[in-house]
Amino acid sequence: MTRAKNLKKIEKVAIITKQNIITRKDEVFALVNYLRKKGKQVLFDNNSAALMKNELGYKKEKLLKDADIAVCLGGDGTLLKTARRISKKKVPVLGVNMGTLGFLTETTSEKMYWALDKIFENNYVIDQRFLLRVTIYRDGVKIYTNLALNDAVINQGLFARLIDLRLEVNQRKIIDFEADGIIVATPTGSTAHALSAGGPIIHPSVHSFVVVPVCPASLSVRPIVIPNDRQLTIVVQTHRVKEHVGLTLDGQETFDLEYGDEIKIRKSSRAFEMIRITGGNYYKVLRTKLHWGD
Repeated sequence: MTRAKNLKKIEKVAIITKQNIITRKDEVFALVNYLRKKGKQVLFDNNSAALMKNELGYKKEKLLKDADIAVCLGGDGTLLKTARRISKKKVPVLGVNMGTLGFLTETTSEKMYWALDKIFENNYVIDQRFLLRVTIYRDGVKIYTNLALNDAVINQGLFARLIDLRLEVNQRKIIDFEADGIIVATPTGSTAHALSAGGPIIHPSVHSFVVVPVCPASLSVRPIVIPNDRQLTIVVQTHRVKEHVGLTLDGQETFDLEYGDEIKIRKSSRAFEMIRITGGNYYKVLRTKLHWGD
């Protein structure tokens, strides 16, 4: 955590919302009125602009270049989408939970104005999370690249059969194995799919990846934690390309894979900055939202 200090004055505030925000439109209107009374220029994404009259909407990529901070109205899914659109400019994001679990979000709609008052008083901290840069090479040619805040998952869709994979670290072979798939997660994503597949909980301040084989054929193939200054390469070695082996990022972005594809994963030079008001008690979040230890 880093405390906010010596920051430039917040003048432009972006509003980023979940797709079905129309069910919470009154709350969006109230937020816009609050921000304008505070003298802030409000920038809208396409979802929120559709609720307003005579307001232009912009893609997340543009908002995250132009704004001083962003208010993200939704759940963890909305926050994950926002993280993948982050630019090289570091724009702090306040996550407001309007979804279900809200593990990553900082506050609720009921406490949103209290949180914003604190932010405008420069009384908050930054919780910086690193992102994965995931790139696919086919026959030596780069064909796809994207970011992920939580995880990159390789698995099969329709068939419950093992796939053959190779894991390399800094171009050194680690293991060839058969499994239903593999998960590479950040510490942020260690409490998501990776945890369900038997991986460990990793504190967000630990600079690492966790690699979790999914239902491996050999019980000796276990999860491993690797420093995040390494580059991971996963090679698809199964010939059953018609069985739809695919890559999924953050449970949202997908890409079909073929035999011989190399998926290279490293720490991105970009980072996602989440605003925390209370300093961020990670263990309390584990207890209250994941019921850790209950």
